Amino acid sequence: MTQQLRGKVALITGGSSGLGLAAAKRFAAEGASVFITGRRQEELDKAVSQISGDVIAVQADSSSPADLDRLYEIIGLKKGRLDIVFANAGILEKGAIGEITEDSVDRLFDVNVKGIIFTVQKALPLLADGGAILLTSSLVASKGLPANSIYAATKASIRSLARGWMVDLKDRKIRVNTISPGAIETPGLKGGAADSVAAQGMLDHFATLIPAGRVGEPDDIAKVAVFLASENASYINGADIPVDGGWTQV
Repeated sequence: MTQQLRGKVALITGGSSGLGLAAAKRFAAEGASVFITGRRQEELDKAVSQISGDVIAVQADSSSPADLDRLYEIIGLKKGRLDIVFANAGILEKGAIGEITEDSVDRLFDVNVKGIIFTVQKALPLLADGGAILLTSSLVASKGLPANSIYAATKASIRSLARGWMVDLKDRKIRVNTISPGAIETPGLKGGAADSVAAQGMLDHFATLIPAGRVGEPDDIAKVAVFLASENASYINGADIPVDGGWTQV
């Protein structure tokens, strides 16, 4: 590794699996001290065992302001600052217009929007001037897919938040960018299928729709996250980076 993040302190929410875990591995390998969060301690413990480097896991629900306060208290005590916030925690629930429930809407917006808002807001006292904020959006924010309207609305909200926060934080020279993954082979994506056979069929179908000819891997996202968090992306601000093999463009 090139140590692009040497000496940096990074927080990755939703870091116990999938995209967040892949990013934590990359950030640590690039020299960062990494905090990861997740709701299940067992999964966090497994994640820590897979990450080589300086990593601390904190059990926290990003939709809980109290959990976030406790998280930042721990970060402040252990490191005293943050340089990178990767607000990645999110959930996926599907439902066509006739199947949408109030509970599902509340869950999706609580985690995917409210959680993002307060993850970033509560980080600001610790976040160094010149730091980087990354937000995980999705290709569905700009591409209509069946039974995804509410999830897509939460991800489109994230895109709007990034634009506003970029302006709010310009005097502190804090950059805010979003990453919009396409079909990435993660437990979350495959968990939406009835069984392993159905999951593989879904992935194979997605591959036929993607110009790159394959479904993405979590590390595809992690490599982009490292770039956006590093000084190599110092002139990239307010951008939405699709990492989807070209699917959004067709």
